[in-house]
Amino acid sequence: MVKAWEAARKAARQAQEAMYEGRCTIAEHRTVRSEKTKLSEDEEVIVWENEPCRLSFETVKAAGSAGPAAAITQTVKLFLSPEIKVKPGSRITVRQNQVSTDYKSSGAAAVYPTHQEILLELFERWA
Repeated sequence: MVKAWEAARKAARQAQEAMYEGRCTIAEHRTVRSEKTKLSEDEEVIVWENEPCRLSFETVKAAGSAGPAAAITQTVKLFLSPEIKVKPGSRITVRQNQVSTDYKSSGAAAVYPTHQEILLELFERWA
């Protein structure tokens, strides 16, 4: 029984990963001590590079908006392998459909056995 369950989970993961159309690079903002100057400096450190992924976009109309100018927002979600650790606030550069865009992870990832989902926001600058 366990082997059938493991085979089903493996097949589900393969199906999920077959939909990955993009590649992403994940960077964290860290304080790094310079051996030369002995001072701590803030640096961007790439922790994962060229990882397979997929972006999903959803347009949401705000509920309860009155009038013809209802607020519309777009939710961007990144699908990624569950083994990749992404800290909230990380900068994620995604290249998909010949477009490269910088995002930041807006919170903790929802991690499942077959994949993880991370809500993204456009990256403006490091906080």
